[in-house]
Amino acid sequence: MKNLLFIITLVTFYCNVSIAQASFVETQKAAPKSLLAFNKFEDTLQKQFEAKKFSWPPQYVYIRSFKYDKQLEVWVKGDKKEQYKLFKSYKVCMQSGSIGPKRFEGDFQVPEGFYHINEFNPNSNYHLSLGINYPNASDKILSDSAKPGSAIYIHGNCVSTGCLAIADEPIEEVYVLTSYAKDAGQEFIPVHIYPVKFNQKKSEEYLQEAIKNNPSLEKFSSSMKQVFDYFEAKKNLPILLVTGQGEYLVN
Repeated sequence: MKNLLFIITLVTFYCNVSIAQASFVETQKAAPKSLLAFNKFEDTLQKQFEAKKFSWPPQYVYIRSFKYDKQLEVWVKGDKKEQYKLFKSYKVCMQSGSIGPKRFEGDFQVPEGFYHINEFNPNSNYHLSLGINYPNASDKILSDSAKPGSAIYIHGNCVSTGCLAIADEPIEEVYVLTSYAKDAGQEFIPVHIYPVKFNQKKSEEYLQEAIKNNPSLEKFSSSMKQVFDYFEAKKNLPILLVTGQGEYLVN
């Protein structure tokens, strides 16, 4: 009886050790749809990284999206001290709403602001999905306090009621890349959602027309442009603060 108890304890111990040692990538491969994504794109992505002379797998990933331009960019780096390098730009095939931040549930707006991935969902109804932490600290101050909205994702398929849809194969690539970054220890994978690509003349002109005579949107867009300009100059991210009024400050 003692020997049996010892064996059970030993088996339990090794099972717990095995679970504890399972990497984030391994846990994602346990789900059928994400396993398919890894099987389909892991080797291809590695070869693309090698062709660009990027370190594989990525240690850090940064995502930024532009609503008017319907683009989602994935930037990567292999070390904290490196500058980010653009890996790929994907088409946003569907998004709802218009220029301006999300401010209440049911407005169908894609948020604008500075977020991070807070969920990996390999069982999404929209193929695969990556949740972002809307409402963030700024949104909680400036949005409807009772119903600010929630459940904002970057996902597959091509439908949107406030999310960023980039179709199935693109989300598979992004899902694999972000999984590796999280596996490497990047707890907060930044996702910045801009109204426009500020360095594109047509986009900037569209924005200025859209926010004309709207002081709050002008101020909001100006603070977003500061972060955009900082990244364009340094290819790294600033430290961002949120004031008691919900405004973004670049530190």
